[in-house]
Amino acid sequence: MSETARQHRAEAPERLRAGVITVSDSKFELFCRGSTEQDTAGRIIKEALEKAGHQVVFYTVVPDHAVVISGMLEYAIERHSPEVLILTGGTGAGGRDVTIEAVEAMFEKHLPGFGEAFRAKSMEEVGGAAMLTRATCGVVASTLVFALPGSPAACRLGMELMLPELGHMVKHVRE
Repeated sequence: MSETARQHRAEAPERLRAGVITVSDSKFELFCRGSTEQDTAGRIIKEALEKAGHQVVFYTVVPDHAVVISGMLEYAIERHSPEVLILTGGTGAGGRDVTIEAVEAMFEKHLPGFGEAFRAKSMEEVGGAAMLTRATCGVVASTLVFALPGSPAACRLGMELMLPELGHMVKHVRE
C-alpha cells in the first residue's frame, strides 16, 4: 500500500451513518404486513454495518419499481443524511430488475471499481453466473450509493469487499 493510501485511510472516518433499502416485491408485501423476518439480505447488510461500528439510520423495503426506488433513495438522503446507502435486490437481468436503472440515472459520479471487483470475486465463487450481476456504486448528493444483488451470499460478499474501504471512500466523496 502506498504512503498516500495509508494517509488517506488514517484520515478516513471510522463510524459512518448508513441506510439500507431492500428492493423486492415479495419482501415488500411482507414488510407492509409488519414482517422483516424474511428480509435475510437486508439483515445481513445491517448486521455487517453495525458489527463494523457504523450506525444504521435508515432501513426500508420497497417494490421493484424504478420510480419508487429513486424516490425512496432521495427520501433517505434528504431525511436521514446517510453517508452510505446500500440497496439490495433488483440488479439482475430480468424484466423486473430495475434497481440499476433507477440508481445510475441519479449518479453524479459512477465508481465502476466496486462492480468490477464484485464480479471478479463472484467469478471465483460462482463461476460464469457472475456475469449476470450488475452490482454498482456511485455518488448521489454526496452519499455513497451501492447496489448489491438480493441473494444472501452476494450481500455477504459485497459487504466483505466494501467494509474495509467505506471510510476511505466516504473521505474522498466529501472532498
